[in-house]
Amino acid sequence: MRKSRFSEEQIIAVLQAAEAGQKVADLCRKHGISEASFYNWKAKYGGLEVSEAKRLRGLESENAKLKKLLADAMLDNAALKDLLQKNGDARCQARGCRSCTFGVRVERAAGVQDHRLCADDGAVLFAPASGYRVARAAEGSRP
Repeated sequence: MRKSRFSEEQIIAVLQAAEAGQKVADLCRKHGISEASFYNWKAKYGGLEVSEAKRLRGLESENAKLKKLLADAMLDNAALKDLLQKNGDARCQARGCRSCTFGVRVERAAGVQDHRLCADDGAVLFAPASGYRVARAAEGSRP
């Protein structure tokens, strides 16, 4: 973000001059700012003293650091969950464990139209938009 040409003390001095009765247009011309900048400053710093503005700046920087830490932690968490999921699936397949599938198999559905399945065997549990269907495992097999 671009650093302002004006410090908080200068901004508050301009705002206090406007509150004292000077015209906004004259103040803007004198300090070389637009009226839009003046009103943005007024929205952000209106009614603040210099010490409060410094405290606000410190809190904003602390908040930005905390947001960055939270984003990093959430990214690490998502990566670890993804890794654990992949490792768990690989271990399950290596052991030949069928309990991981919970008695459900995924197969390509024939004749998918408008994201609906017309199941002739009545075994369809779920019909996602991708055109796959999830059907119960065969009667004779155990999960």
